[in-house]
Amino acid sequence: MPDLLTRFLRRRGGPPGLSCQELVELVTDYLEGALSPVDRARFDAHISGCDGCTMYLRQMREMLDLLGELTTDSISPQAEADLLAAFRDWKRPAGPST
Repeated sequence: MPDLLTRFLRRRGGPPGLSCQELVELVTDYLEGALSPVDRARFDAHISGCDGCTMYLRQMREMLDLLGELTTDSISPQAEADLLAAFRDWKRPAGPST
């Protein structure tokens, strides 16, 4: 059941809802409790109506439960370098390589 702020924002037409992409970008802050009350309400409102994002959130929680916290001290220097290399360009838009 949505919390009071979520219901209020829905009824008043509050801030625009989140897209699925925006939710994915905010999921870490959501899980860490770092969202503002307004963003938390927008997140909760989206989750209440989007089965795909609800499943994504559930999967993220399950992954965190299984993995626990991964620190740089708990992995080898080679594994850290491999992870950094794998994700170095993940936010860069695809385009012709130069």
